Amino acid sequence: MAVKNKEDLPHVEIGILGGTEFYEIEGIEHIEEVQIETPFGKTSDNFIIGTLEGKRVAFLSRHGRGHQILPSEINYRANIYGFKKLGVERVISVSAVGSLKEEIKPGDIVFSDQFFDRTRRNSSFFYEGIAVHISFAQPVCAELSTVLYEAGKELGLRVHQGGTYICIEGPAFSTKAESRIYRSWGCDVIGMTSATEAKLCREAEICYSNMNLVSDYDVWHEVEEPVSVEIILENLRRNIHKAKAIIKKTITALPPKRSGQCDCAEALKDCIVTQSDVIPEEIKEKLQIIFAKYVK
Repeated sequence: MAVKNKEDLPHVEIGILGGTEFYEIEGIEHIEEVQIETPFGKTSDNFIIGTLEGKRVAFLSRHGRGHQILPSEINYRANIYGFKKLGVERVISVSAVGSLKEEIKPGDIVFSDQFFDRTRRNSSFFYEGIAVHISFAQPVCAELSTVLYEAGKELGLRVHQGGTYICIEGPAFSTKAESRIYRSWGCDVIGMTSATEAKLCREAEICYSNMNLVSDYDVWHEVEEPVSVEIILENLRRNIHKAKAIIKKTITALPPKRSGQCDCAEALKDCIVTQSDVIPEEIKEKLQIIFAKYVK
């Protein structure tokens, strides 16, 4: 189903970024497929929208169906804009990562709370005549992350709360030298997507937390086999049910509206430096969904 006007869109509370298999969760109903137009181009795929545990949820495959899109080629801005257009207030991002710590084992789940971003991609909505500087000292929503972590604990899974996710450009995996340096910097897991998503969610005033499914020990370990596509896919197949169980339990536990315990809903407040009267009208129109509270 193609939808072009915001008035026609279903209202959605929670967004899930991951693979196409995540919307196949037991209990989901009233499923529809929605194509959303954005001023930043096409989203990675259509949104799959359904009702789970009484809440409307939108699923988006960041790499597209059949995993067609490399991390550097993902249209991150369109994806997050699409969630915002649907009315999403919380995004849960699920992805495979490598472990940089002995104690974080393949099969574990990490809810990281910090990023070290080594990418060079476009990670802001604000260019072309507007300057905005968000606070990013605490890059994930602590409230959402805690609910996810507690859900994993209650399910009896090996989960870790906190830690630093180093985000690399990819698509190649790290060299041994790089992996060892990341370990020496105190990083906990390594991936290629989450830091960019987190920055854009903060600009869009969306609560964001990631659920990192550990598939390997990257390439630093002297005994364990180095990361490969085969290892990642095999471990994802083994662990996908864990992620689904956490998502379902978290959605049940989350209140319908944000409680105000986090500052995500006002992340742009006092961050727009450019005076409203000098922002080009075409930029105001383009970003209305993002900053309508602050710029008229």
